[in-house]
This record gives sequence, structure tokens and C-alpha cells, in this order.
Amino acid sequence: MRVIAGEFGGRPLKSLPGKTTRPTTDKVKGAIFNMIGPYFNGGRSLDLYAGSGGLSIEAVSRGIAQAILVEKDRKAQAIVTENIAMTKRSSAFQLLKMDDKRALAQLDGRFDLVFLDPPYAKEEIVAVIESLSEKALVDGDSLIVCETDKAVTLPETIGPFRIKKQKHYGISQVTIYEQ
Repeated sequence: MRVIAGEFGGRPLKSLPGKTTRPTTDKVKGAIFNMIGPYFNGGRSLDLYAGSGGLSIEAVSRGIAQAILVEKDRKAQAIVTENIAMTKRSSAFQLLKMDDKRALAQLDGRFDLVFLDPPYAKEEIVAVIESLSEKALVDGDSLIVCETDKAVTLPETIGPFRIKKQKHYGISQVTIYEQ
């Protein structure tokens, strides 16, 4: 695993061994950023299931100003911390060491980009997008990127959000929601 492009492009990323987390492959990560626009001019991102932190690091590498990463697994938190340290821009990242529900209760402000790759995809994604919308953490300019197993069928609309793009990459499916 590595950072694909931008300021940190080519730098290696660590991942947690075993099946606790499922790091996004370089191929899928590259495809995600090609789908949502490869570079950004500032903004905030949120990754509610950070794993290794690769998606958030890629987003900051490509121009996102601030990334909030949420991870409840202690071993994964240590990997995220190491990967953030590799960037030498720790101030661009904030790691919240808690579960998604607790984080959603505490978060404020609007996010331009949200990454969702939860362990129980369909049920979690629907509930989380509804919660993000109710709490005004996302709006009409926000993009929500969902990574799931290709067997998962996500609804066409969730609250005010609708599917903009959906593609399969091997066993993975990437779904982009927008208003």
C-alpha cells in the first residue's frame, strides 16, 4: 500500500496484518479519486472507519486541508498514527479514538468529503448518511464515498442523497452519493 498521488505520492503506508481491517487497495483508491475529482482545493474530510488511514492521507495529499479519522480498534489506531507521522503534516489530521456513533454525537461543522467503509455495510451506511444529514455535517456540496463488498445493494437514495456513480473493482464496490 502506498499514497498514489499528490504531495505524499509514492510514500508507503503501513496496514494492520490479519482480517481486523480491510485496507483499500491502491487500484481501488486510485479509482475512487478519479471518480470524485483527483485533486482538491482545501476542505474537510471525514473517515468514520479509518482502518490504516490511507483514504484520508490520500485526500490530504491531494489537497484536502483537514482530515478527521475515526477508529475504535487500538491496533489500527497505532497504524493510523504511524501513517500520519510519515506525512510530516500531523496538523492536517485528527484521529478520534472511538466508535462511529460516539464520533457522530461529537462532530460539528460541515464535511466536503466523507469516506464510509463500515464492517456491516448496508445497515451502517444508511443509518450513518441519515445521521450525517440530520446533524448538518454534510450538505449539497458534500460527496459521500462508500466502499462495500460487491454483493451489497445500496439504496438509490438515502435521505437527500442519491447515487452519483457506482463501480465494481474485483470484490469491491464503490458508490458515490451526492445531493
